[in-house]
Amino acid sequence: MANDQQKPANDQSHYRLLVVDDDPLNLDMLARRLSRLGYKVESAENGPRALDLIASGSFDLLLLDHNMPGMSGLEVLVTLRRSYSPLDLPIIIVTAVSDSQTTVDALNAGANDYVTKPVDFEVLLARMRSQLARREAQARLHEGEQRDVMAARGSNDGFWDWDLQSNAMYLSARWKEILGYDPDEIEDSAAEWLSRIHPDDSNRVQYDLDTAITGVVEQFNSEHRLQHKDGSWRWVRSRAQTVRDSSGQPTHLAGTLIDITDSKIADPITNLPNRALLLERLAEAITRSGRESGYTFAVLLLDIDRFKVINDSLGHLVGDELLVGIASRLRTLTHEGSILIARLGGDEFAILLGHPARAEQVDQMGTALRELLSQPFRLEGRDVFCTLSIGAALGPGDAIRVEDLLRDADTAMYRAKALGGARIEIFDRDMRKRAVARLDLETDLRAAFANDDYEVYYQPKVNLGDGRITGFEALARWLHPRLGLIYPDQFIPLAEETGLIIPLGNWVLEQACRQLKSWQQRFPQTPPLTMSVNMSCRQFRDAGLVGNVERILKENDLEPSTLRLEITESVFIEDAEEAGRILELLKNVGVGLKIDDFGKGYSSLSYLCNLPFDTVKIDRAFVSCLPQNGSHIVDTVIRLAGALGMNVVAEGVETREQVELLQSLGCKYAQGYYFSEPVEASQIENMLTRSAKALLPAIALPRNSELVGLSG
Repeated sequence: MANDQQKPANDQSHYRLLVVDDDPLNLDMLARRLSRLGYKVESAENGPRALDLIASGSFDLLLLDHNMPGMSGLEVLVTLRRSYSPLDLPIIIVTAVSDSQTTVDALNAGANDYVTKPVDFEVLLARMRSQLARREAQARLHEGEQRDVMAARGSNDGFWDWDLQSNAMYLSARWKEILGYDPDEIEDSAAEWLSRIHPDDSNRVQYDLDTAITGVVEQFNSEHRLQHKDGSWRWVRSRAQTVRDSSGQPTHLAGTLIDITDSKIADPITNLPNRALLLERLAEAITRSGRESGYTFAVLLLDIDRFKVINDSLGHLVGDELLVGIASRLRTLTHEGSILIARLGGDEFAILLGHPARAEQVDQMGTALRELLSQPFRLEGRDVFCTLSIGAALGPGDAIRVEDLLRDADTAMYRAKALGGARIEIFDRDMRKRAVARLDLETDLRAAFANDDYEVYYQPKVNLGDGRITGFEALARWLHPRLGLIYPDQFIPLAEETGLIIPLGNWVLEQACRQLKSWQQRFPQTPPLTMSVNMSCRQFRDAGLVGNVERILKENDLEPSTLRLEITESVFIEDAEEAGRILELLKNVGVGLKIDDFGKGYSSLSYLCNLPFDTVKIDRAFVSCLPQNGSHIVDTVIRLAGALGMNVVAEGVETREQVELLQSLGCKYAQGYYFSEPVEASQIENMLTRSAKALLPAIALPRNSELVGLSG
């Protein structure tokens, strides 16, 4: 490196180093580079030679390779520690990157520090300088010059010296200045320091002090918060060395203090304040609201909708660019009053609105945020739009802790997401009740497998030409021990979020296939009975899906074509190409593929034309409009499917009029409450027994109660 060739600013010639390595190239390289920096360097090719050199002369620091033939570096270390303490002779062990146990053994045996091979020379220099500075400070402390040494190490450091025997403490003027005080405003005492430590940090600092004084660790090193004169909390780093007498008893703790607040509160990507500062300011707002009647504030949590899609499609670097762009726009809001904008991590931001902050101000902020994001971000040569789901909590409310406020705002934010995103929701007590109920439901959902609380219900699919049952749709039901029967729309979304949908979906698939095989054997017909099973988005994307389908078909000796997998259009939104690949794999297995709820979502014709579906299911939203409205849409879907050689199933059929219109439009299959609601397997068997005795009229099928083979 270039700076290796230059004369160092500080004279290092008074430092004498010993480099020990059995590899001549490593030995020569380190010795030469250190010599060019001004150090006096001697070298040894093995452990015994190193011990001889140390015995014949003094060294300030030893670089010791661990992996040497004969006498290993660890053996040399153990031998030296019998005569030299870590302060008398600092030793830095050089180890292999992968050899973590060696590092642990060396540190336990008394190594001051370590570096790994290949050696990063800048890291090595930093660690050497740290050890040499510590050793020099120790020597000067014994000479009564420790404060002068620390003062020479940087004007931004505050210095302190604690006499552990008399309990007297010296606090430098700079130490006091960091906390906003003049030198005569704080007395020199340990109590002045310890009383200013943040309550959440106090026990940890005391523990670190105790371990440094008793010798469990060599140095006191702590990052904690101290209260400033203005009442705010400043992050500081305090480091100190324990000074001991000849018998090893601690006499002094002397060290430095620097202000690290800026580095602790700044988010490295957006340069906005981070979570630490937000928590601090929220705590201050809660405290102030307790002192000042009528003081109000609000915290808003902002989550970028579909940020994962942007990250996955354009890459994390582009995702970071978007975060920076959003942060830049958010900064324009700071002119509107007492506002703190912070990034919490990931794709979450937060806004703290100071007094006065009521629902109207929160709504106004929501409007301002929507306007900020109305224009696209230019990323990788393309325009990217994004929206925010925002949850707000008004303070102080019932909150007595920062965690309470953030929990409430988070609850409101997830409510906004559940309602489709791109909106703002303000927390209220009913929201908390729903959140608690949801948490309880999630707990019960996890226990339902062990308790055998799930059941599969079946809804018949009917041939509108002859009235026969041709197949079924399998639908999960949860028989909750306390709440009774719970329908899918109440627990399937929760199962999706928690990932439980994958084992639940596989269980339904297994139960449905086993049941179908039993019915096919008891009620043979041509063509054989079929079974439709819904695939959730997460289950469809599961890497084990195709293998599970093949296994279940084989275990039940089931003809693949009699199993129909129902897949909604939503699986194509994130990655249509990958979805198409999975569909082809399933098609190769031989199962039927049905596109569910067609017409309700994006309804891209390319899905029908280019993907291997064999059946279209018309959503109940269009069927329910029949015969008054919607016949044109239904007619179009039926004609399109016919042109593509696909079957059509209408779901949600509830009236005789709907049946007759579907027949006239050429729809061949239907299901719905007009024929039967989803029922238990035993009721289906009664239907199948009746259905085998007679066919139904081809036109004007009778109502449910009159339907031969479907009443039950």
